[in-house]
Amino acid sequence: MSNTLVSMISMGVLGIGLSIALVIASKKFAVESDPRVDDLEGVLPGANCGACGYAGCRSFAEALATGEAPTNGCPVGGASVAELVAKILGVSNSGFSRNVAQVLCKGGCAEASQRADYDGPQDCRIAHMTQGGDKGCTYGCLGCGTCVAACNFDAMAMNENGLPMIFEDNCTACGACVAACPRDIIILTGEEYGVHIRCRSHASGREARQVCIVGCIACRRCEKVCPTGAITVENNLAEINYDKCIVCRKCVEVCPVNTIEWQEGKGPVRQKVGA
Repeated sequence: MSNTLVSMISMGVLGIGLSIALVIASKKFAVESDPRVDDLEGVLPGANCGACGYAGCRSFAEALATGEAPTNGCPVGGASVAELVAKILGVSNSGFSRNVAQVLCKGGCAEASQRADYDGPQDCRIAHMTQGGDKGCTYGCLGCGTCVAACNFDAMAMNENGLPMIFEDNCTACGACVAACPRDIIILTGEEYGVHIRCRSHASGREARQVCIVGCIACRRCEKVCPTGAITVENNLAEINYDKCIVCRKCVEVCPVNTIEWQEGKGPVRQKVGA
C-alpha cells in the first residue's frame, strides 16, 4: 500500500473522529435559548439606538425574556410595542409614559450677544473646546447643530434664529441629542409637561443680562409664586422639578425676562396638584 493511500485513509478516519467529537460536544455544551427572544425581537422597531439601555434590540429582547428589562423599556416603539411585548411574555403591561427632548436655551442669534467670530468646524463640541465658542454666554447653545446631526429620527432641525427645535411627534427620547450636546442644554422629560425654564446659565443676574436678554437673572419670583415648590433657585439659576410641576403657568406670568416658557396646547397636570 502506497504512502499516499495510507495518508488519505488516516486523514479520513481523523476527520470522521473529529466530526463525531464536535457533534457530541455541541449537544453536551449546548445552551438552550428562549424561543421568545426571536418573537420579542420581531416586534421591536429594529432601530438599535441603545435608548433602552442595551446594546441593541437583540440584547434588549434577551433582557426582556429573562425579566431584567421592563415591558415599556423601548422609547422608540412606545405604547404599542410595550403592549405587544407584554402579550408575548404573558405579563401585564407596565404602562408607558412618553418622554421627549427639550432644549433649555432661548438665546439664539437675536437674543444672545457674540464675543468673537468662530471660523472652525461646525461642531458644538469642537467650538466648546475652542475658547468656549463665539457666544457671549458660555452656558448657552452654540448653534452648530451637532445635536441635529446626531438625531436619527428627523425629530430636530435648526431654526432661523440658530437654535435647535424639537418635533415632538417624531422624538423617540433615544438620548442621542443629549449625549451630543457639550453644554448639557438638552434634557428628556415627560411630553405632558409644557412649562420649561429655557436657560442653563449660572452667571449672576447682571452678567447673564449683559450677554442674553432672555437669560435667567435669579430674581426668585418664579420660586415664590410656585404653589407646589416645584421651582428652586440655586447657583443663580431657576430649575423645575417636573415631578412636582402642575403646569399652572404662574411662573411664566411673573418671569420678567421671558426665560420661562409654556408650550401652547399642553394643559395643567391636575393629577399632581397634591405633590
